[in-house]
Amino acid sequence: MKLKVFDIKGKEKKEIEVSDEIFGIQPNRFCIYEAIKNELANKRQGTSSTKTKAEVSGSGAKPWRQKGTGRASFGTKRNPVWVHGGIAFGPKPRDYSYTLPKKVKTLAYKSVFSGKTSTNNLVVVENIDLSTGKTKDLVSIVSLFLKDKENKKSSFIVTDKDFMLKRAGRNLSWLKCMSYMRLNVHDLYYSPTVLITEDAITELNKLLLK
Repeated sequence: MKLKVFDIKGKEKKEIEVSDEIFGIQPNRFCIYEAIKNELANKRQGTSSTKTKAEVSGSGAKPWRQKGTGRASFGTKRNPVWVHGGIAFGPKPRDYSYTLPKKVKTLAYKSVFSGKTSTNNLVVVENIDLSTGKTKDLVSIVSLFLKDKENKKSSFIVTDKDFMLKRAGRNLSWLKCMSYMRLNVHDLYYSPTVLITEDAITELNKLLLK
């Protein structure tokens, strides 16, 4: 299939050939869900921690004798049912990360790109020489292609050589600049507009076809 390539003034310049296997498939919602869940799980710190009855401070002595008091028997003041006692079955530090099968991750990327293409939310822009590295110059370019003017949140896929472009985007909380080699499904899926440079889409086309 062919996609339109726009210049930095928003005018159509030419068309570029891309693979139907990446930009023209029926999106697999299950793979998208699994990829996003995996990315969020891998970001979790897993530092939540509570103290058990063996870790809280307090005496280990039996608070009163076993029989004859009319009260329930207790072995320690650190029992979980007591105030200031230990926590039973509370959270402990753990690693939430796990590995997603490569085929599932790849299909998730293809599904997101195909979905954005079918709704005209994927915009291919000619290679940008942003030598100034200024944020305002990048904003003037990106603003031309925003589908939702109120919700500016968008993603811009570039190559590693576009260092100045990525630097210009650091100050924008609503713009996520990422390399085609280090994408994430979460940002792409939740971006109303996804921009990609001509070089980046050419390399991405090769990468996802491997």
